[in-house]
Amino acid sequence: MGAAMVMLLLAGCGQSETQKRKISKAKREQLRREDSLALKIGTLPTMDCLPLYVAEQTGLYKKLDVDVRLKAFSSQIDCDAALVKGRIEGGVTDLVRSRRMMQRGTALQYFTATNAYWQLISNRKSRITNLKQLEEKMVAMARFSATDMLTDLAVDSAKLKSESVFRVQINDPNIRLLMLHNNELDAMCLTEPQATTARLYKNPVLMDSQKRDLKMGVVCFRSNDMKDNRRAEQLRRFTKAYNMACDSIRIHGISHYAQVIKDYTHTDDRTLQALPSLTYTHATPPRQKDIDNANRWLNK
Repeated sequence: MGAAMVMLLLAGCGQSETQKRKISKAKREQLRREDSLALKIGTLPTMDCLPLYVAEQTGLYKKLDVDVRLKAFSSQIDCDAALVKGRIEGGVTDLVRSRRMMQRGTALQYFTATNAYWQLISNRKSRITNLKQLEEKMVAMARFSATDMLTDLAVDSAKLKSESVFRVQINDPNIRLLMLHNNELDAMCLTEPQATTARLYKNPVLMDSQKRDLKMGVVCFRSNDMKDNRRAEQLRRFTKAYNMACDSIRIHGISHYAQVIKDYTHTDDRTLQALPSLTYTHATPPRQKDIDNANRWLNK
């Protein structure tokens, strides 16, 4: 009798585990389906993404009844790869990279230009204070990006031979910054907030894309995905949320969202306090002259 009871208990346990696996599989399938239906947007640990983060943290997506899933990437190239493969519908990138993706067969539409800018910053320990001193030095950037273009402009401005400046591909901006702190590189291209951190440690700014009147940051979406009426409606509501977030940043100031910035960009308190004044405007397409600049650089 006791043996029979044990067998019944074991059978019961086995049935329970099987049921749990079935429920788990069903739940995973439900989550996968919900994720596929959501509007997925790739983001980076940079300040140009702030309106997307604010809209998420303040519940604007939920308020406007749009399921937006922000997918965090540590590097622009990884974000772009996900966009090309269709794992996300949209992403934060730059004009050089987006034009290259288009040239290679991925149809994209621009949602908005962003306030991203890049600075070429040298390692203070390398004692580089002007562009000519970049000869035979290592500069960190990402291939076929705004940082690659800015490096080219620096080389041309200093009248150096292109091959005399060693370009090191470091795609993650936070790793790039860490390598600067560790004295592993001579110079690098950084955007905010990493550029502010670098400046705080007295690393000289050699070139600034703002002074060249280059506005290369963009958010774009896969054109074919947006042809669907349901996706188009998601984009319409996302646009409203984005614009509302920009208004909130303008009204309350960047410092009001210090914790949001810290959480998403992994920066420190000292950098947060030293961030420059940044303007966030409603979704506006990139300027044609910036698109032309990107095309010219890619085609030269």
